[in-house]
Amino acid sequence: MAGIALLAVPAYAAAPSGVIALAKLQKGKWQVRELDGAVPGAAICLGNPEQLVRFAHRTAPGCTQEIFHNGAASATVQYTCGARGFGHSAVRVETPRSVRIDSQGFTDGHPFSFKLEARRVGAC
Repeated sequence: MAGIALLAVPAYAAAPSGVIALAKLQKGKWQVRELDGAVPGAAICLGNPEQLVRFAHRTAPGCTQEIFHNGAASATVQYTCGARGFGHSAVRVETPRSVRIDSQGFTDGHPFSFKLEARRVGAC
């Protein structure tokens, strides 16, 4: 199921919603991989860092989100993307070039649950 979330498609910028911890992340090319290594990683061009919060739905338009925890180094967000599904993500920013994501929910009628590591690897 988690493999669905790691399709290597380009991410696009979305309107910022105020997740404080993500504001310090550097834009550029990021490598995203599952921590258990079961699924190959994906490279994305990170414009708006908030797309990491809804990584399984990062290309879905019209998503809304509610921030439950909004700290300097971590955040917890629940989001809904209409008929495409929904998710709940906890994000921990380790450095401006490294972040951990724990996310679960449903995408296109299928459940997902994954733990990701994302690292900036260069310019887009």
